[in-house]
Amino acid sequence: MALIDNAVYVQGRRTQDPANLNETYEVMRDRGGMAWIGLYRPSADEVRSIADEFGLHPLAVEDALTGHQRSKLERYGDTLFVVLRPARYLDAAEQVEFGELHVFVGPEFVVTIRHAEAPNLGKVRRRLEAAPDLLAMGPEAVLYAVLDEVVDEYGPVIAGLENDIDEIEDQLFGNAAADVEAVSRRIYDLSREVIDFQRATQPLTGMIDALRRGSDKYEVDLELQRYLRDVLDHALRIVERAGAFRSILENALNVQATLVAQRQTELGLAQNEEIKRISSWAAILFAPTLIGTVYGMNFDHMPELHWTFGYPLALLMMVGLGFGLYGVFKLKRWL
Repeated sequence: MALIDNAVYVQGRRTQDPANLNETYEVMRDRGGMAWIGLYRPSADEVRSIADEFGLHPLAVEDALTGHQRSKLERYGDTLFVVLRPARYLDAAEQVEFGELHVFVGPEFVVTIRHAEAPNLGKVRRRLEAAPDLLAMGPEAVLYAVLDEVVDEYGPVIAGLENDIDEIEDQLFGNAAADVEAVSRRIYDLSREVIDFQRATQPLTGMIDALRRGSDKYEVDLELQRYLRDVLDHALRIVERAGAFRSILENALNVQATLVAQRQTELGLAQNEEIKRISSWAAILFAPTLIGTVYGMNFDHMPELHWTFGYPLALLMMVGLGFGLYGVFKLKRWL
């Protein structure tokens, strides 16, 4: 059922719970109260019914039906259309899940269209119903409370992202070469989540400030301005933390690239040393092998084979030539 909660409020107090949208329209007109309609993934017919009743702008209705909108605040005459991107941190998956919330605010109505589990609008409604003086300020007070809940729910997301960054920093300076690819991938994935989080939160500061200032035709209640200023302070801190996270991850990615290059250089130097050792022994063994091959042949036509010191001289030649070649190899190495 798309209609989650539906009520008409008079002087900040809940007076009736209509069974359907048509009854809501009638009660609102009869009692001169404010209708607060909460929808969860409504059908196109339900959205158009609300649009026809409250005279919503076609462009705002189209955005609400299409979805996948960025965070924004648009004013159409005396009606506001607000798009929010709530988020929650999933501990098991270590990921941030983003939702989408559309809010229509008019002189006598508030319509919330939720496309995800977050935010908890039931909590918002209970809070306002427990504070009738605040709810009596009208639809703008409902919008304030919705904004406050969305910003508050960003807190656990910030904590989850910060914990992930701490784990990356611990992994980054580990000595396990097998984890290099995994760490790089995690930094990249977390950077994308932080960027998406920034896209959801950065527009909030301008949106809340615009609400606090009001417009030429509408002046915001002084007490409501104070409430909105408090939400603005929280939103600014969230945006600053998200920006700091992005900078940290960019630096972490640069450090990771540097460490990978350093490890590759160290591996290359180690391989070069091994090649040099092999080449040195090859140079030493080349001469004895060559001479031994020549003098080890099965024939009797070399006069030195019959000399008294023939074989000792051959052995000395092999050793001398081997060390001579080794000395030349070392000299070239140092040069």
